[in-house]
Amino acid sequence: MGDPDRQPKFYSPEVMTYFVAGGVAGATSRTVVSPLERLKIIQQVQPRASEKQYKGVWSSLVRMWKEEGFKGYMRGNGVNCLRIVPYSAVQFTTYEQVKKFFIRDGTSQLDTPKRLVSGALAGIASVCTTYPLDLVRARLSIATASIPMRNVPPPAVQPHRVPSNAPLNPSVPYSRSSHRPKYSKRDLSIIGMTTKIMREEGGIRALYRGLIPTALGVAPYVGINFAAYEWFRGIITPPGKDTIGRKLLCGALSGAISQTLTYPLDVLRRKMQVIGMKSAERLGDKRNGAVDALTSIIRTEGFRGLYRGLWPNLLKVAPSIATSFFTYELVKEHLIIPRG
Repeated sequence: MGDPDRQPKFYSPEVMTYFVAGGVAGATSRTVVSPLERLKIIQQVQPRASEKQYKGVWSSLVRMWKEEGFKGYMRGNGVNCLRIVPYSAVQFTTYEQVKKFFIRDGTSQLDTPKRLVSGALAGIASVCTTYPLDLVRARLSIATASIPMRNVPPPAVQPHRVPSNAPLNPSVPYSRSSHRPKYSKRDLSIIGMTTKIMREEGGIRALYRGLIPTALGVAPYVGINFAAYEWFRGIITPPGKDTIGRKLLCGALSGAISQTLTYPLDVLRRKMQVIGMKSAERLGDKRNGAVDALTSIIRTEGFRGLYRGLWPNLLKVAPSIATSFFTYELVKEHLIIPRG
């Protein structure tokens, strides 16, 4: 039996420090990379071949600015921060507590397998806590993007008949393959989109569509992320060389590695989350589950489809994870209560 004083306590000033520091770290890191986060989601769900496809990072960001302005960059960031604060808080807190559980026998350092397990459990706990907000954020991110959901023709209509709501600008041709769902101003809010999903797609259950592939993807991602970060810290930031730049480098490297290894599961998660949108149903995008979605992606887009949006994601993840770990440690150092 271990020392009772070393048993992990799930409510204490120290735990609250982890929670607050994790929440601040999450909100800060995601806001910094909000435009790239939205671009990643758009590229993950857009069809492989489309005239309106978002291509390239810089050109897509410029297009987003021209079409929607600064609001386009921040579209979905409010719900993302609302989600990421508890998500990151639960993740960091769970990781710290599971680590304490593993070292309660007096071990001063965890080995890599235990770090991976600690991170995986932290990831599962955080994603199960905040998943509905993640789904709503994904819907908000693509709701106003000028892309079709899939490049599949809708049911036939009379040729040469231009609908009354066709674009008036002759330089923007009307395309029947780019039908978009109609969203009211109220729908483009956190509460409005949540209500719309529940009303049209099956109640509360619809808010958890894609949870299983998400959990399967988050567990290895977070596990690798934490394990890689601590491993890099041991190499890049030895005593006396614990500089800000070195800390940021550790976070950037760990995030890039973990995201690249688990990215196909993230693509699958986004595909699952947009199932049920009216545009997807109208264009024939009806998948019954994660396996069906996976086989559909491979069949229609090949294995490259599993890495759609990876480049902007790597540009995003380096500053995001670096900022997250750095902010977490900074806030924790200022809030930690010394033991008497």
